[in-house]
Parts: sequence; structure tokens; C-alpha cells
Amino acid sequence: MRCGEKCFLVTYEIDGEQQVASVTARTPVEARKKLRRTYGDKANILTVRRGDAK
Repeated sequence: MRCGEKCFLVTYEIDGEQQVASVTARTPVEARKKLRRTYGDKANILTVRRGDAK
């Protein structure tokens, strides 16, 4: 992990099926970019939320 990274829960949809992934990133925008790198344009990102209780 890099300095300043946090855990984000990203809810996304692929082929009509909703899924949740845990992504470590510094910002919500970076979390979206990491998920898109993994799943490509077929992933429709619905929400990005902090994974911890803060």
C-alpha cells in the first residue's frame, strides 16, 4: 500500500448483476480508475464509498 491509501467499497454492475469490490486507493476517483482497469468499460460503476467507519 502507498502512503495515504484508504479502503473503498465500489458497487458496480456487469451484465445486469450487481457486485461489490474492495479497492485500496487514495481518492474515490482513483478507486474508479483501478476498477475500470480491471473490468474495462463493461463495468457500470454505481457507488464509491469509504470502507471504514470514519
